[in-house]
Amino acid sequence: MTKHRIYSVSIASVYPHYVAKAEKKGRTKADVDEIICWLTGHTQETLDDQLANDTKFEDFFAQAPQMNPSRSLITGVICGVRVEDIQEPTMREIRYLDKLIDELAKGKAMEKILRK
Repeated sequence: MTKHRIYSVSIASVYPHYVAKAEKKGRTKADVDEIICWLTGHTQETLDDQLANDTKFEDFFAQAPQMNPSRSLITGVICGVRVEDIQEPTMREIRYLDKLIDELAKGKAMEKILRK
């Protein structure tokens, strides 16, 4: 998928996949929501609004209340690329989220996922 095409995908269209991946490994939708809210500064209510409004990834991150400054501590490989080496800001935010969901699915403790 090209960069332009992934930006035009809505967060709502990918969200069920995040939840399914987490639930398949014994985690919950609430865990996924906590991660997304931690990363973006959304509340549960504003996250639900973004999902209901079919907000595109690019807008979702651009309009996030406050991206968590600790997200720079997220490192590692996702889709064969080191997250910390991604130069394009929106793609880096998308991959941060992907990495956090992967960590959740791998059974990592929430405290570690949220870089506490």
